[in-house]
Amino acid sequence: MLSGWSLTVNDRPLEPLTAQTQEPYRALFAGRVPRSDGYADSPLIVERLREVGAGIQEQITVRNYSPQPAECLISLRIEADFADLFEVKDARIQRRWDETRHADGDALTIRAVWQDVRKGVVVQAPGADVVPEAITYRVSVEAHGQWSSVLTVMPSAEGVSPEDLFARADGEGMSPRDRRRQEWVAKIPVLHMGNRSIERTLRRSYDDLGALRIEDPNHPDRVVVAAGAPWFMTLFGRDSLWASEMAMPVDPSLALGTLQTLADRQGAVVDPVSEEEPGKILHEVRLDVSSGLSLGGKSTYYGSVDATPLFVLVLGSVSRWGFAADAIAALLPHADRALEWIRDYGDKDGDGFVEYERLNDRGLINQGWKDSWDGINFADGRLAEPPIALCEVQAYVYDAYMARSWMAYDAGDVALARDFADQAARLKKRFNEQFWMPDRGYYAIALDRDKRPVDACASNMGHCLWTGLVDEDKAGQVAERLMSPEMFSGWGVRTLASDMGAYNPASYHNGSVWPHDNAVIVAGLMRYGFVAEAQRISTALLEAAEYSGGRLPELFCGFGRDQFPEPVPYPTACSPQAWAATTPILLVTSLMRYDTHVSRGGFWMDPVLPESYGDLHITNAPMAGGRITIDIANSVPSVQGLPEGMVFHRGHRPWLTELVEQAGRREKA
Repeated sequence: MLSGWSLTVNDRPLEPLTAQTQEPYRALFAGRVPRSDGYADSPLIVERLREVGAGIQEQITVRNYSPQPAECLISLRIEADFADLFEVKDARIQRRWDETRHADGDALTIRAVWQDVRKGVVVQAPGADVVPEAITYRVSVEAHGQWSSVLTVMPSAEGVSPEDLFARADGEGMSPRDRRRQEWVAKIPVLHMGNRSIERTLRRSYDDLGALRIEDPNHPDRVVVAAGAPWFMTLFGRDSLWASEMAMPVDPSLALGTLQTLADRQGAVVDPVSEEEPGKILHEVRLDVSSGLSLGGKSTYYGSVDATPLFVLVLGSVSRWGFAADAIAALLPHADRALEWIRDYGDKDGDGFVEYERLNDRGLINQGWKDSWDGINFADGRLAEPPIALCEVQAYVYDAYMARSWMAYDAGDVALARDFADQAARLKKRFNEQFWMPDRGYYAIALDRDKRPVDACASNMGHCLWTGLVDEDKAGQVAERLMSPEMFSGWGVRTLASDMGAYNPASYHNGSVWPHDNAVIVAGLMRYGFVAEAQRISTALLEAAEYSGGRLPELFCGFGRDQFPEPVPYPTACSPQAWAATTPILLVTSLMRYDTHVSRGGFWMDPVLPESYGDLHITNAPMAGGRITIDIANSVPSVQGLPEGMVFHRGHRPWLTELVEQAGRREKA
């Protein structure tokens, strides 16, 4: 809403000194008032403590370090263009709102109308002179004294009090965000690592993940993960599911809340405008003008091909982490509806693969995680034509079948378990026959509308390693290709090989490096035993984080490390971004081989952390309703505090494929 928030003192803008983030939602800015007599050092310092929530609260403090009183005219000019979020992102403000301003006592109200859409914002400034053009304070700050006041900006809504949303009116005390942050810090693991740089990155991940948690307005007790700031502070199907899956060792309740919230909004009808279909999991929720413009007035958009199988996959993970049986049972019908969508709508032509093609000309052209318009292309750079069957989507579907099969075995439904195990086996056979390109030594990124392999060498095939869809005899060539100079930049695996026709290191999906993509690849390499390769990628990414204060952004450019000695930022990358924030967690836990299966009474760990990472000490780690302490010293793990009935094992947790095979053999016997 706000496009301008400009403070002057005695008609002069401040000279900036510093800006420091105190919490993810609160920052302190300091500047000084330039002198009018030409001298450099000013005795007037202005501090601005700003908190962002359902509005903004800013405490302005003027400190006078002079032995003389200072007369100050403090003025704040406010602009509100009510621009849509994506107008801001694209730097193209397309709509002009009809604006009116009204001053009433110490409040300024700005209202605007565009077509039939109305918006408003109210600025409350106790003690100020308020006119439509500005908010002004005329104060005398005593020698060696200070003056302070608090302003609040809120969207205009009935019955909303700023005191309910921020700290006390004097700017002191705890706000709702402070309390939520305290609760978060109390329940997440506490980590100490020999390598202080990696420790800082992991702690930054915890902070960012905590900052990206949002509440379902209809269920305040449920916490979900927003996709990223500043552009995607909302619930996304794919992003929120991935982030909660990757964050399972830190806070498994995030995954449960995400599943429950997505289940409430699961598709029920066929709607070409929003691309809703029965059983489908949403792509994103938007509650602003952008949704009305792009989605025909809808607030929920379903144009995602992978969120639906990921929903079932994550439910399988949640069930392993030991949540109450009734919570899992309540979600199983939603999982079955998701699997019905895969059968009835996802596989459009009945060939056994899930494809996508947008249902209207405003929808996303590409609907996998590489959803830019040019994200799926052939080796020569030609764009693939839909319907498109992505390789990683088949991997998610395979894992969804396996997850549902195991949950059925766990519940004693042998017939259903066998059915999904058979579907998974058929999918794996077809996939390795039709996506594998023996002359290239890697998997096609997709099949196009004519069922031709889209032969670009892309990172997507690493996701197929993660779920176990790759045949054992092909895994070595996949690993070799992923680590080739064309794919591995030195900072991570590129989305597209540098010898492909569409390669551009500064593109969104055609040669950039995405941390979450690499974390999934690392987990896949570990599954197939490529430990050295997994260590190399993990170390490169964690080193990249050192150049951005310990935070991995959504993506960075794919230039080689030999060309630029620091990672090159991508201009509009979200930072923080949910699955980038959870990337360090998945990297380290993959190298720890850290996992659990509570219903089987097992906790597994068999670390292969590089020596440079140092020893690892973790307390307060969630496990089966309790809290455990983990130590890894000289690569030797130990654990204390396991809940009753849980047993620690060295080695890897049995994969769902192994469990389903074992259960099937037992039934046949």
